Amino acid sequence: MEYVYTAMLLHKAGKDVTEDAVEKVLKAAGVDVDASRVKALVAALNGVNIDEAIEKAAVVSAAPAAAAPAGGDAPAAEAKEEKKEEEKKDDADAGAGLGALFG
Repeated sequence: MEYVYTAMLLHKAGKDVTEDAVEKVLKAAGVDVDASRVKALVAALNGVNIDEAIEKAAVVSAAPAAAAPAGGDAPAAEAKEEKKEEEKKDDADAGAGLGALFG
């Protein structure tokens, strides 16, 4: 997690998330740096709009679960459930590049 936190800290400070910058921050924090994880982090974030990714993650986690209608039309309820599942998959795909960072 410290690698992701470092990237977020650098981004929030307006700095580029580079291998050198990530290593410096981690070393300053007393973390034993794994060069392969640093490279993977920087590669995974290449071309990612971090602000947009954070916003999407916040929206996904804040979305309330809709209650199923009581005694309603079962096929309609199933269709709504399938639509929710598709939306969840789309949201998961949007953040898939960041998922590799938490390994």
